[in-house]
Amino acid sequence: MSILDYFRSNKKAASASLAKDRLQIIVAHQRAERDAPDYFPQMKQEIIEVIRKYVHVNEDQVNVQLDQDDNNLSVLELNVTLPDGK
Repeated sequence: MSILDYFRSNKKAASASLAKDRLQIIVAHQRAERDAPDYFPQMKQEIIEVIRKYVHVNEDQVNVQLDQDDNNLSVLELNVTLPDGK
């Protein structure tokens, strides 16, 4: 085994691990959307429109998530990446 084979095998393992992590994130995101109420996409869009009245943000800078627990308690989490004030 040459020294180049040693480095190549680590890249494949790291790449596979990264791909696995990304896939887990995608699956978790899709599961969360599946359990969301019917009004959730429209509510998310309206929240983004209100934020845009005050600050210029792209849609990918706004993350809206609805979490529900076993006690029928729903939590709406909103994360907005705001631009620098400069």
